[in-house]
Amino acid sequence: MAMAGDRRRNGRAWAVHVPFTVVLLLLAAAALRTFQYHWREGAILVGVALFVAGLLRAVLPAENVGLLAIRGKKVDVVTCGLLCAAVLYIALTITGGPFDS
Repeated sequence: MAMAGDRRRNGRAWAVHVPFTVVLLLLAAAALRTFQYHWREGAILVGVALFVAGLLRAVLPAENVGLLAIRGKKVDVVTCGLLCAAVLYIALTITGGPFDS
């Protein structure tokens, strides 16, 4: 039999997925820009999505981050930060070639 606390938690169970959904929406926008032949803007949006994922992982408690929690909080934040920096560096420094815009 369900307790009152269980019903309260179940009523807000969807809220756990909001941070991950925000990151997925940013990645969808990045894919859209890339498919529209604006690869640099798409790559920058991927970097922004990684930054947002790391930021959300850093500020939200473990029970509210949902699928953004992979390892420990420090490992997740550092990994997202390093990947964000790498993607943004590559997107902003590559020049020439067939994809230059």
